[in-house]
Amino acid sequence: MLEIKSKFFFKCLDLLSLFILTSICTALGAPITSTASIIGVCSSCSENVLGVVNSEGLHDPGPVRWQLALCLLAAWIIIFFCMLKGIRSSGKVVYVTATFPYFVLIVLIIRGATLEGSLQGVAFYLTPDWSRLANAQVWNDAASQIFYSLGIGVGGLLSMASYNKFDNNVIRDTIVITIGNCGTSFFAGFAIFSILGHMAWKKGVPVDKVADTGPGLAFVAYPEALALLPGSVFWSILFFLMLFMLGVDTLFGNMEGITTAVLDEFPNLRRNTFHKSLFLGTLCFVFYLMGLLLVTDGGIYWFTLIDSFSTSFGLIIITLFMCIGISFFYGVNQFCQDIVDMICHCPPWCSKVLIYFKACWVFCTPFLLLFILIYIFLEMYNTSLRYGSYVYPRWGKALGVCMGATCCLQIVIWAIVAISRETGTLKERFKKSIRPLNSWRVNNVNSGARSESVEPERVEAPFTVTLTDVDFTARTWEMGSNA
Repeated sequence: MLEIKSKFFFKCLDLLSLFILTSICTALGAPITSTASIIGVCSSCSENVLGVVNSEGLHDPGPVRWQLALCLLAAWIIIFFCMLKGIRSSGKVVYVTATFPYFVLIVLIIRGATLEGSLQGVAFYLTPDWSRLANAQVWNDAASQIFYSLGIGVGGLLSMASYNKFDNNVIRDTIVITIGNCGTSFFAGFAIFSILGHMAWKKGVPVDKVADTGPGLAFVAYPEALALLPGSVFWSILFFLMLFMLGVDTLFGNMEGITTAVLDEFPNLRRNTFHKSLFLGTLCFVFYLMGLLLVTDGGIYWFTLIDSFSTSFGLIIITLFMCIGISFFYGVNQFCQDIVDMICHCPPWCSKVLIYFKACWVFCTPFLLLFILIYIFLEMYNTSLRYGSYVYPRWGKALGVCMGATCCLQIVIWAIVAISRETGTLKERFKKSIRPLNSWRVNNVNSGARSESVEPERVEAPFTVTLTDVDFTARTWEMGSNA
């Protein structure tokens, strides 16, 4: 899990360090009236910021670019101070980092709607190409997007949720988060493509000729479009500030996943403010040193490698095992009862939602993940990894595969550790290792103090929950799990 989080850190922090210099370069290029001059400024900015021309490839990272290293350091210092007081400080910062992007999106959409050619971009955005659904790459990209945006399998949301009250309605939160995430992505598309449509209209080319993907969209195509607007300095600063807020917000969740796990394992760190600050500072410094590889002349090659494999088969295998573990080892009926025990009651709408969840956990999600996983392996074998005109060597792809394999290996390692701690035969050890601890039902009586807790009554008799047309009995672990 730490391996996955470090990859997320690399990606987010590389973008955070790039955004400052790119926004300055875009601002200095305004006002620009010539398309050729815009392209020249963006190309020059890309070369001067990234230093790609000074590197021959993955094997030649070159020296660290001090400008980017300082930006990376600034990003980690901000993260450190925002998280210094724990969830109390980072939770307050999230109020700004999570809401400010919506304000910027609304402003950009209103501004984009007033531009010539904006409808051309919106039409391009809303017109589906149904034939692309037959392309497995589309499904792979969609899965990667969802994994990144929701933080599935990384642990950030789980860590944040650990601070909730015991009876918090997790079903409601799940629906709100997923719908809010998809709605935000759809909403943001109007801000992007309305301005790209104006850019295409001004150049006299189709929208697909100016649209880019990945970092190219955020740091080249969209800034180039912003440079065409009156007051381009203001719009560029606003846009890149939004990206910065999103990057910081993402890092909060990933960092919380690590710090919460360590502090829960070693409670003395949580009680001692100095030791807790020292641990957080050391963690930030270690990740800063690890991120220096990405701010070298050839850092973009390493960034592309990590980006290609960070949400690749490793994370998909982890989530696949999570679904299988919940559905067939722990017991999906037992899991549903745990949810009902937490929210204290199960109204009709919750029962219907749990039917859908149950079908996804047992059938839909595992088969879809397996399909994507098979495609990824076939794609890795048949397709070369590229960045521009640079083709990655075989050892580079092998290194990326090892990154994903390292993540998956942790499943086996910790499974062996859990089984070895139990007693009895191998079968008995396995059954004991997948039983929940009694402490999971501990109810927070004071949400501000995790240490003040009581043990609620356990359900000693079978508990019936209506999840289908026929009631099923989900038994407690004292009675035996009924999967």
